[in-house]
Amino acid sequence: MKSFTNISIVVSLVLTLLISSSLKAISQEQKTQRVAVQTNNQFIAKAATLTPYQQRKFQDEVFYFVLPDRFYNADPSNDLGANVSDKKRALSHGGLDKTHKGMYHGGDLVGLTEKLPYLDNMGITAIWLTPILRNRAMQSGTSGYHGYWILDFTEIDPHLGSNTDLKHFIDQAHKRNIKVFFDIITNHTADVIKYKECHGEDGLGWLIQEKGEDCPFKSVEQLVSGDTYTPVIPAGDETLKVPAWLNDVSLYHNQGDSNWAGESAIRGDFSGLDDLNTNRETVVDGMIDIYKNIITEFKPDGFRIDTVKHVNMAFWQAFSPALIKHAKSLGIQNFFMYGEVYSFNPEELSRFTTQGKIPSILDFALQGAIRSTLVDQKGTDEFAKLFAQDYFYQTAHNDIDNTDANQLVNFTGNHDMGRFAHFLRESKHNYSEQEQIKRNLLAHAMLYFSRGVPVIYYGDEQGFVGDGGDQASRQDMMPSFVASYNDDDLLATDKTTAEDNFDVNHLFYNAFAKYAELYQQYPALRFGQQTTLYSKEKPGLFAIERNYSLAGAQQKLMVIFNTATTAQSIDVVDNAKEATLLYQSTAGDKDNIAPLSFAIYQLD
Repeated sequence: MKSFTNISIVVSLVLTLLISSSLKAISQEQKTQRVAVQTNNQFIAKAATLTPYQQRKFQDEVFYFVLPDRFYNADPSNDLGANVSDKKRALSHGGLDKTHKGMYHGGDLVGLTEKLPYLDNMGITAIWLTPILRNRAMQSGTSGYHGYWILDFTEIDPHLGSNTDLKHFIDQAHKRNIKVFFDIITNHTADVIKYKECHGEDGLGWLIQEKGEDCPFKSVEQLVSGDTYTPVIPAGDETLKVPAWLNDVSLYHNQGDSNWAGESAIRGDFSGLDDLNTNRETVVDGMIDIYKNIITEFKPDGFRIDTVKHVNMAFWQAFSPALIKHAKSLGIQNFFMYGEVYSFNPEELSRFTTQGKIPSILDFALQGAIRSTLVDQKGTDEFAKLFAQDYFYQTAHNDIDNTDANQLVNFTGNHDMGRFAHFLRESKHNYSEQEQIKRNLLAHAMLYFSRGVPVIYYGDEQGFVGDGGDQASRQDMMPSFVASYNDDDLLATDKTTAEDNFDVNHLFYNAFAKYAELYQQYPALRFGQQTTLYSKEKPGLFAIERNYSLAGAQQKLMVIFNTATTAQSIDVVDNAKEATLLYQSTAGDKDNIAPLSFAIYQLD
């Protein structure tokens, strides 16, 4: 509940007007816009009250990360993808099985467009889509519903709709003042190239069986000694990839399957996916041209970049500035990119922002700290130790905007590792459902109110849990037919995934909407420099200050999280008793933080 004086309200409003660009240039039409959702309830469209998307900074965003195939099916006519008679796109046909967690389920871009009000009213201001370019529909007994097996880098996967559908989705999102980010891939393409030594002369068989269906990785040392694979493309597949240069086998490493370590992490095929040789100038220039064309045609607001650490650093040094420059030439002044670097080490993560010139990365290290404290019950000094390393992210490039830890991308779980609710459910501490709910809410509060930009993984706002990572964490928002999804006990609801899960009355949905409202209300929560005020070696309080100044005006906030199961006094935090309480997630007195909750204060 809110508990603050009229004076603090006035001060907060004045500071917000002085400091935040998010309250500039708002039309009266935007202010009064209303949207309807399926329950016939009426909500104010949140994004419409913010700075127009073209001018908004990255730190202003609240992201929603979604797999379109698993969201909402509004156009069943595209469920099977390409027409069976379309020879050019034949490998992009089929793969539909709504009962199988590894197959297409029918969600599409038209469905996402229809559900924009649902996202808008949760305070979402930016939507991150998994890759949407045309995929190989089937590979190794499962489908490309996730989008990471691209054959054609020039058109949308027909399972999701058409290029026209994508443009319409972006147009409708922009009309609501919501940004759209594409998930992009430069490391690999779909699996087309085979090796004679593994698959036979025609590339259709399996000759090596020691490691299942792997072709063991061959090192550069082996290649130099003449121990190589002979690439072969099965008959009829020679021109499958678009643009045409991608069909040249000499532009790939062709060293066999990655074992995720050493040089294979850069040069190996991911489970057979064709690994591009991004050291080659042709590949660098070709990938830059591919994504320049994507920006030109669709005008997205930014990119999330897949498998960043599996591509050589020199590639990123050329790629990132070129695309940002191109976007700006088209008038997309705040085009932004962030990469996936699957590492929990800030020093390693930061190399791709400082050296690689990618503006930001997903903060796996923060995800790890949240899991350590709220799942494993480690002390809140886990956060203090992590944030003490934020200096690694300071950049000062001439060809991209300066960045710091405030632009890191915060998340609790994802489509690869699994959901935070699953980590809680599987914890050795055997948490009750009520405690799982509280810990989940607190974990997400840390995304919004610690430095960095928050991301909600689709379904988390409906209490989705899952049975693990990968396919087990990619449930349907629309009614599901997958047995292993539908037997889940979802959090804070009696529903299952067999039902429609767009409940605007769900506890998590409304809590996240409130978090977004606070995030947008106080500029210091988005732009403020963060200082650790208090932490401890056991579960308990973690306090931070967020300090933001602009043109002589200053906003100084304090956020205190309590990871303990007992109330904690704020007396241990310097100057906390003199601060003005702005918000408590759990009602209580001003000087104590309730168990597994947080509070926001204004410092004098």
